[in-house]
Amino acid sequence: MDKNKEQMTAHSSKVKISTQQYLDIAEIKDDTVIMKDGTIRAVLLVSSINFALKSEDEQNAIIGSYVRFLNSLDFILQVVIQSRELNINGYLEYLKQREKEQTNKLLKIQTAEYIEYIDELTSIGKIMNKRFYLIVPYNPLSDKQKGFFSLLKEALRPATSLRLQEKKFQRYKESLNRRIDMVMSGLGSMSMQAVQLDTQSLIELYYKTYNPDTAKNQDLAKMEKLRVEL
Repeated sequence: MDKNKEQMTAHSSKVKISTQQYLDIAEIKDDTVIMKDGTIRAVLLVSSINFALKSEDEQNAIIGSYVRFLNSLDFILQVVIQSRELNINGYLEYLKQREKEQTNKLLKIQTAEYIEYIDELTSIGKIMNKRFYLIVPYNPLSDKQKGFFSLLKEALRPATSLRLQEKKFQRYKESLNRRIDMVMSGLGSMSMQAVQLDTQSLIELYYKTYNPDTAKNQDLAKMEKLRVEL
């Protein structure tokens, strides 16, 4: 029995290691995603606009701003749209707590009926929440000022190089930040707001992306409580 358990443990370890090998992410720190190929990423959460409700002049203005925004870029942007089932458990718990604290009998009854209505509504059909992300990349290998041997060294060991050389990482991040400012300025011209995801938000985003079923029932711990093995 013990032998079988050891074999299962060994098999699980192998599966875990092999799964990690397929992930493109080497590290997440300082609000930045470091990829295994040596490139770095920032993720922006972007607001949406209801284009169909705009007047013809407003639509033309938005299209013109969008064209100018795209023409101003000299790097690739990735657009990601995620549709997920809206989790209102926290909202329901909040309402139940308000119901307990309510001293007015009529309001207490109305709160209970409202909770029942929301619970029934979500059980009938899934309510989806849609979010829009822009991934802003920076590739340090595209820096033409670097010599051949420096490029070769970073190409062979990109992730290790980024982890060990903090000054170099900060220099890369400055270049990435300039791109972020450019993107946010372009989005602002279209009356769209954007916010850069911090380290905790990035970890939660990728956790929910790679583990959608687990994330529904198990919240991710705060960053300071996480113990990550790289």
